Amino acid sequence: MILEKTVKEASQILKKNNIDSYELDAQIILSDIMGVTREFLILNSDKNISDNLINKYNNAIKRRIKREPTAYITGKKEFWSEDFIINSSTLIPRPETELLIYKIIDFFKGKKINIVDIGTGSGCILLSILKELKYSRGIGIDISKNAIQTAKLNSKNLNLINRSKFKVFDLNNFFIGKYDLIVSNAPYIPSNDIKNLSEEIINYEPKNALDGGVDGLDLIKKVIYKSKYLLKSNGVLGLEIGFGQYQKVSSVLKKCGLREKSKVYDYKRNVRCIISTKARYI
Repeated sequence: MILEKTVKEASQILKKNNIDSYELDAQIILSDIMGVTREFLILNSDKNISDNLINKYNNAIKRRIKREPTAYITGKKEFWSEDFIINSSTLIPRPETELLIYKIIDFFKGKKINIVDIGTGSGCILLSILKELKYSRGIGIDISKNAIQTAKLNSKNLNLINRSKFKVFDLNNFFIGKYDLIVSNAPYIPSNDIKNLSEEIINYEPKNALDGGVDGLDLIKKVIYKSKYLLKSNGVLGLEIGFGQYQKVSSVLKKCGLREKSKVYDYKRNVRCIISTKARYI
């Protein structure tokens, strides 16, 4: 079948099944199966593709119809201009998380620091920071063994294996080292709000990476409390938080002696990230 017709038919099938990003998804999925860029599909629209590829493509489109995210179908997601391996053990990286990375890199530009990423998942936050801070090192921890294995693969693919480590740890049992920076995108969705999320999230993304307890702050509070012991004097804590959580998180930070340095707003003008520092006297 001709490439252009193949993409068009798949796109229409997705559209009929109420997939908003039908055209983009059809292109991304086929370009992944063929191992080419989306631009290649456009420039070679009259190219014939094999029955074997068509079968693989049709199966992938069926998965998308069932609302499986495109990123899980392809097994990767672009973040900070790199392709990160992801799977059902890791959250899909969101563009909003890049806001936290921009702020941290600006704060530590040119410095050599020691980092811990709590709840590292695919490792995208830690590895993106290390990509920019060339002299720094870091460790990512997560309770999921499969997530840690995924993060290790990403560190290898990005040639950061010598400056990063990934370990399976429950935060309650982590007492290793003192850090210039703690960064965390901990689960922050209130338990009762999980049911209101889209099918793509509820049915496919790992619940333990979403559920933040009754008020969504269970894990965030643990990270803040732990920071008192893991941060060096004047060390920095960078947190991503959920909608409407700023005031409560700010209050917990103050109680723990952490001074807010700045906050980062997302594209809807909600506070998405908080940067704070540990006072010398703690």
